[in-house]
Amino acid sequence: MNAHSSIKPTAVLSRDVTPEGGDYEIVRRVIEKISLDYRDQPSLETLADDVGLTPTALQKLFTRWAGLSPKAFLQAVTLDHARRMLDSGLPLLETSFELGMSGPGRLHDLFVTHEAMSPGDYKTRGAGLVIRYGYHISPFGLALVMATDRGLAGLAFCDPGEERAAFADMSGRWPNASFVEDMGATGPYAARIFNPSRWRADQPLHVVMIGTDFQVRVWQALLRIPMGKVRSYGAIAGEIGSPSASRAVGAANGANPISFVVPCHRAIGKSGDLTGYHWGLTRKRAILGWEAGQLSG
Repeated sequence: MNAHSSIKPTAVLSRDVTPEGGDYEIVRRVIEKISLDYRDQPSLETLADDVGLTPTALQKLFTRWAGLSPKAFLQAVTLDHARRMLDSGLPLLETSFELGMSGPGRLHDLFVTHEAMSPGDYKTRGAGLVIRYGYHISPFGLALVMATDRGLAGLAFCDPGEERAAFADMSGRWPNASFVEDMGATGPYAARIFNPSRWRADQPLHVVMIGTDFQVRVWQALLRIPMGKVRSYGAIAGEIGSPSASRAVGAANGANPISFVVPCHRAIGKSGDLTGYHWGLTRKRAILGWEAGQLSG
C-alpha cells in the first residue's frame, strides 16, 4: 500500500504557521511588479501605491527583508546583469559601487555535507524510509522541511493554502516511504537553513540525496556553485562530464528535492535568462535577490 495514502488529510498541516504581518506576501507582489515592468523602471512611489504602503514604509520593509532597496534588488536580478555574470563569472553583486554601496560585504556561504542513497535504495521508492516533515516560516513563504535520521532530505516552498499540493509533490517522489508530521524534528533544520549567522563550516548541515545517479551528480554540481554566482545548464553538463546533456541537467535541476540548500536557483539559461523554477519564478528571483543582500553585508 502507498504509505502516504493512509495519512489523514488533517495531518498535512495540523496548526496554522502563517506569519503575522505578511512581509513576504508584500515583497512577492513587489518582486512580481518589478520583474514584469523592469524596463519601465517603476518608481518607489509606484511600487508602494501598488501594495498600499507609503514609499518610506515600503523602502524600510523591503530593505529589512532583502538587505537591498527595491531599486538595488531590481538591478541584481535583471537579465543583463545575469548575462554579465555568465560571461565573466563575477559575483551576483558585480561591484559594490554598481548598487550604490560603500564597500563589498562579507561573503557568507552555506556549508553543506552530503551523502547519496545507493541506486538500490532509490529504486525501492523510499520503502523502509521514515521521513519526518513540518511546515515552517521562511523568508520565501512557507517552507516544507523533510528529514530522515541521516539528514535533510527535502525542502519545498509554498504559499498559504498550497500546503497540501506541496506535500503531495514531495511525498510523491518517494511513494513507499512513511511520512510522519514532526515539527519538533524539522524545526532545527529550518532555524539553521534560513539564518546566515549559522552557516558555519565547523557545524555543517548534513543532507541526504535521494535520486538517480545522474540526478545526484547534477545536485552535487549545484552545491559547488558559490553563493552570489550562477552557472548555465550547459556549463553544469560539462562539469559532470556530459556536455551534450544540458536538457537532462535542466530536468534534474527541476527535480531537486532540497531547494535553496542545494541551490538549483543558481542555474540559469545560457542566454542569462533565469528560466523556470519548480516553486515559481518569482520565488527564484526572491532567493537570488535575498542572497545578493546577504553578500552586501
